[in-house]
Amino acid sequence: MKFRKAAAAVSLVTAGLLLAACSSNSSSSTTTGPPTTAATASKSIVQIAASNPEFSTLVAAIKAAGLTDTLSGPGPYTVFAPTNAAFAALPAGTLTTLLEPQNKPELVKILTYHVVTGALMAKDIKPGTVSTAEGSTFTVHSTDGALTITDGKGGTAKIVKTDIVASNGVIHVIDAVLQPAT
Repeated sequence: MKFRKAAAAVSLVTAGLLLAACSSNSSSSTTTGPPTTAATASKSIVQIAASNPEFSTLVAAIKAAGLTDTLSGPGPYTVFAPTNAAFAALPAGTLTTLLEPQNKPELVKILTYHVVTGALMAKDIKPGTVSTAEGSTFTVHSTDGALTITDGKGGTAKIVKTDIVASNGVIHVIDAVLQPAT
């Protein structure tokens, strides 16, 4: 499949979904995200993402995949959220192809690979294997306090912002789109 070949060639920014810092409100890049406040804690993961222009591509993908109701539901969920820049780093045409209705199963697989069941705050993210809602795993690494993720295809992402608390979980911003092994 064209997407899989292209995705394997890219150092996946998806690992960026696992926010680059281990402590709340820390940041290792210029990626902006909604502030973690009592106001965000009253909104769902989807509402928070929709309120920030840096996540417009992610929100469009969530809608195309039919995951809006799920990620707005009670959860709790931890979402490693790629920014628009992370999606833009994918090979040309990949995102357009994924958003086509006939590719919905692949899009759902990729998006649910960014979701972990339960609310996992940055202080709880430890180096090792993490099981995803998609059904497979990725690996978290810590170097000098910065967290990175290695996905199923060997791509990596940095967690660039952590602990954006939602009413149904938590968001960690990543700088790449994660890819499951198959």
